[in-house]
Amino acid sequence: MIASNKKGYKSDINITPYIDILLVMLIIFMVATPIRKHDLPVRVPQPAPADQPKVLRPDTIILEIAGDRTITINKQPVPLDGLESKLVAIYRARANKHMFLKGNSDLPYGEVFNVMDIAKRAGVLDIALLAGSLP
Repeated sequence: MIASNKKGYKSDINITPYIDILLVMLIIFMVATPIRKHDLPVRVPQPAPADQPKVLRPDTIILEIAGDRTITINKQPVPLDGLESKLVAIYRARANKHMFLKGNSDLPYGEVFNVMDIAKRAGVLDIALLAGSLP
């Protein structure tokens, strides 16, 4: 507090310590922000040994999207507008809610992701993307 010529005291707030603290906190947050991770959980499968034959379990669901945008579930054609109801019927009573998705490499990503969204809405928990040929 500083004495003034008038009656009473005049008080000024010294903001220098507040600015120092603010700058130190700003530097701490700038350093700590890149450390935070914003990742999606992804499990990368290990490749199978080359000498192991490809054997599919009978309850495996494989959804394929061909280059002409036709969709098949285990080699049975399904229209896109009936895909969700077909997948709901398949996965309603199944404990194993996994699906394999094989798309043509010429397809745009958006169309493959559209099918993945439909499958997630239908109750599929895990979707594995396939590459290469199937037995």
